[in-house]
Amino acid sequence: MQWRALVLGLVLLRLGLHGVLWLVFGLGPSMGFYQRFPLSFGFQRLRSPDGPASPASGPVGRPEGLSGPSWLQPPGTGAARGPQQAPRRPGPGVCGPAHWGYVLGGRDRGPDEYEKRYSGAFPPQLRAQMRDLARGMFVFGYDNYMAHAFPQDELNPIHCRGRGPDRGDPSNLNINDVLGNYSLTLVDALDTLAIMGNSSEFQKAVKLVINTVSFDRDSTVQVFEATIRVLGSLLSAHRIITDSKQPFGDMTIKDYDNELLYMAHDLAVRLLPAFENTKTGIPYPRVNLKTGVPPDSNNETCTAGAGSLLVEFGILSRLLGDSTFEWVARRAVKALWNLRSNDTGLLGNVVNIQTGHWVGKQSGLGAGLDSFYEYLLKSYILFGEKEDLEMFNAAYQSIQNYLRRGREACNEGEGDPPLYVNVNMFSGQLMNTWIDSLQAFFPGLQVLIGDVEDAICLHAFYYAIWKRYGALPERYNWQLQAPDVLFYPLRPELVESTYLLYQATKNPFYLHVGMDILQSLEKYTKVKCGYATLHHVIDKSTEDRMESFFLSETCKYLYLLFDEDNPVHKSGTRYMFTTEGHIISVDEHLRELPWKEFFSEEGGQDQEGKSVHRLKPHELKVINSSSNCNRVPDERRYSLPLKSIYMRQIDQMVGLI
Repeated sequence: MQWRALVLGLVLLRLGLHGVLWLVFGLGPSMGFYQRFPLSFGFQRLRSPDGPASPASGPVGRPEGLSGPSWLQPPGTGAARGPQQAPRRPGPGVCGPAHWGYVLGGRDRGPDEYEKRYSGAFPPQLRAQMRDLARGMFVFGYDNYMAHAFPQDELNPIHCRGRGPDRGDPSNLNINDVLGNYSLTLVDALDTLAIMGNSSEFQKAVKLVINTVSFDRDSTVQVFEATIRVLGSLLSAHRIITDSKQPFGDMTIKDYDNELLYMAHDLAVRLLPAFENTKTGIPYPRVNLKTGVPPDSNNETCTAGAGSLLVEFGILSRLLGDSTFEWVARRAVKALWNLRSNDTGLLGNVVNIQTGHWVGKQSGLGAGLDSFYEYLLKSYILFGEKEDLEMFNAAYQSIQNYLRRGREACNEGEGDPPLYVNVNMFSGQLMNTWIDSLQAFFPGLQVLIGDVEDAICLHAFYYAIWKRYGALPERYNWQLQAPDVLFYPLRPELVESTYLLYQATKNPFYLHVGMDILQSLEKYTKVKCGYATLHHVIDKSTEDRMESFFLSETCKYLYLLFDEDNPVHKSGTRYMFTTEGHIISVDEHLRELPWKEFFSEEGGQDQEGKSVHRLKPHELKVINSSSNCNRVPDERRYSLPLKSIYMRQIDQMVGLI
């Protein structure tokens, strides 16, 4: 009997020690990961969708003589691949339902509880409820903007009033880069209204934009923000109106005469001075919509800001038959690409547009670089230019070789799961131990190229952070296991990746993720007149700002996640989303070059043997117009034979689309 008492005592002692550790280190029952991130983020070997679970790998292993997570080790150490090793390209596998118990709970708790919650069926009634909640979230924010803020750019949801540019402090770039005094939130939300099937409000909003919005403003704005939020939305809404199939319901506008397209052209013309007087072809970061580049303009710009204009500028060029816009945007992409490191193939995050010298040598997937990679792939999807795909493939290989740390595969092997870190673009050495919330877009991009397994793991990392705080902090230090920058401005990136992963896997786990995000937003960010930025993800204090992307992206992706019967999902691969979440139909018309008979890449002859001419940099001359909407472009602005192409394209516009 004594030995039994001794064994029982040892068992109780062990259980007591476990309990103390759980209490001291915060490892008790929660919906977060079962241990703190870097040291034991450890997935067990994950079950395939239809097969039995692989044997558990046990505790996370590390190479002899090394300490700390493998994320701190340089590429080529342990499980990470070396610089010359080609990245693996896993097939579109789906992690099976059983593994979510380990990811979201703890091995001591067992998978059953989490399997039941996360991998079971998501009832149709609950799905409809979540869809209606997402729609209601959009309607609450939109209606309050229209009631309390329009025609100003943004809504201050706490004090129920509008916000425009900060005229008193021109250096307040956080506000002035985005707000141009052109009813930004209304413009940015147009295609969300259409996707939700609200034809009457869409038609009303389009007419308001046509009748009240002007770009003849003394506003200095960031070229990138104006392009993705305003130009992209105008083009998206124009395509929706002129789509002969009208999949979202009757979104046509009586007597519509391509006004949104003309407005997009007018805005783009006002942005073109950013591409003048730059020795590299990389544009200035800001322009004044009336006067062009400010005399004291900064010569430094981020890679994403300068290199993520090609989708919107390319669509505009191909609709108008005017190569100017696509050409300047493509020239900027090539200029940045040619500045990449010869050793690693990586780009930095800040460059001098006159000298081409890298001011910021950090290479990562977040702020300053994110949409550059995104638009290499999406430009290829839209326009079919092989060089875009070639650049993307080369960039993705460099990312896998130098930024990706952790074990070789999400589904097997030992070591920490995949994470993409920030490194020096020239050496590939780790520069810091934080990642930012913008990087949460990357799993969605991986879905588009079929790297679904890696996307699943990276998404799970960001979702675990969301579960811990009820939001994504702007920066999270994975070594300190704490936020570095504590605010959350209602960003959409995690929602976007959740939506795309659900479309790829149809795993109901992602519906539960979306429900968690919806409930967190309702609980922590809803205020009197809308949804407010979280100032502090821990104490949940708020800031009086609702950025336009909340309506154009966050609400849209949440709605689409739960709206199984949406026309977007009935069309196969007909639609693509811009980096601001604006929907663009993918069709052959955007793969045609209306100006091919006039221009080729280097001059000489086109494929049909005709003599052609390529625009030279010194031939681009732009004069800002003071008019709001020019129906026919002033040929004095361009050294191009525009008129015949432009008018022919406009005449055919409705029929082509």
